[in-house]
Amino acid sequence: MIFNFQNASYFFIKSSLQKNIRSRCPVAGVLDLLGDRWTLLVIRDLVLGKQRFDEFLASPEGIATNILSQRLRWLTAHQIIESTPDSNDGRKKHYSLTEKGESLRPVLRSIAQWGIDHIEGTAIHPSFKKKS
Repeated sequence: MIFNFQNASYFFIKSSLQKNIRSRCPVAGVLDLLGDRWTLLVIRDLVLGKQRFDEFLASPEGIATNILSQRLRWLTAHQIIESTPDSNDGRKKHYSLTEKGESLRPVLRSIAQWGIDHIEGTAIHPSFKKKS
């Protein structure tokens, strides 16, 4: 079934997320999952090819280490990203998008385009154009 606002009452959120959401509205559900200040930026960085904790920290927005750790755990718990041990240093991890996470690429592309169209001074990173 395709979402439209007239039939919103027919939609449901998967039971595994119900304890984390505030309503049955799919827009609210997505915001509950991804709508904080940092989560989509972490996903954006994964789309741009970042894989390691230190690479995420180097992003210009300046996420704090504790917040980044929380977001990586949250995204992993909700199967949007996965982690694998670094082959050179088992204490470090490499992060990547799962199939569920990959499905966010067109969403990010739309958000980026909306920003270009409506927020003066914004620009899409050149590698985002290539990878998304």
